[in-house]
Amino acid sequence: MTALAIHPGALGDVLLAVPALRALRARTGTSLVLAAQPRIGRLLATLGEIDTARDFDGLGLDALFTRDASGDGVLAIVREAEAVVCWFGARDPEFTRRLRALAPAAIVAPPAVPGVPTWRHLLATVGAADPSCGADGWRARVSVPAAVAAEGRRLLMAAGWDGERGVVVIHAGAGSVKKRWPAPGFAAVARALAETRMFVVLHEGPADPAAVADVGAALGAGFPVVREPPLPALAGALHAARAYVGNDSGVSHLAATVGTPSLVLFDPALLAWAPWADAACTMPVNMAELSPRDVETVTAAALALSQGERPA
Repeated sequence: MTALAIHPGALGDVLLAVPALRALRARTGTSLVLAAQPRIGRLLATLGEIDTARDFDGLGLDALFTRDASGDGVLAIVREAEAVVCWFGARDPEFTRRLRALAPAAIVAPPAVPGVPTWRHLLATVGAADPSCGADGWRARVSVPAAVAAEGRRLLMAAGWDGERGVVVIHAGAGSVKKRWPAPGFAAVARALAETRMFVVLHEGPADPAAVADVGAALGAGFPVVREPPLPALAGALHAARAYVGNDSGVSHLAATVGTPSLVLFDPALLAWAPWADAACTMPVNMAELSPRDVETVTAAALALSQGERPA
């Protein structure tokens, strides 16, 4: 028997559901299958947070938007699962009806509730109480396998790390331009960290070339960039880092999830999407223009994290 969780979202959205996935796995006591984007599913399987990853697009759920697919063999996994939680499609009543025709007890989670942290909302959709941050709670940091940690260290060494200096990873990108703190701010933070002998490395994901180029232009030569590493290697590199600084993005959620002290910069209106992990320090900043006060505050917080201190 299996429990099936369905979440086609981007990296940060799925990582916000990790406490809920843990609660679902514990509640059912069965093997947990996650239908998601393939690279995200593989990451969570590698990290041990799920048992099996399935490609969301191969699940066949698109048929439920147009017809009754009760006889469709592709959807057998839905019919056979002991529990089904779908974080997708709640706004379409016909989809919901057809899914429940396949799995009568399926939970089709409603959209996030304004004013409620998204991770808490997702946890509530599987019927779990809001836990404390204890090591045994739903918010415990992810345990990074030794092979993943080693892959991350190799990635950093290929970028020029000597294996000894403290590492700080900076991620200046985000899926939306409105979530990106201005590049000169990240450049100021990178310079201040480098002056303390930290190994500062910039991360560039598929949507980030422009943001990283802007930071690089403000910095000049001398700062390494890791470009589009596989997600397990990135998780290992983040795990090896002394600290992390980035925008509201999937990479920031991943850094906090693996336990790296993380400074995550947010548009004040979007704080409901803050990471669940206790390793994250969220800081509201002005995304529209660079404020000298924000630069001073973010730099001080980044320096504190790099020295093992929690920012005030």
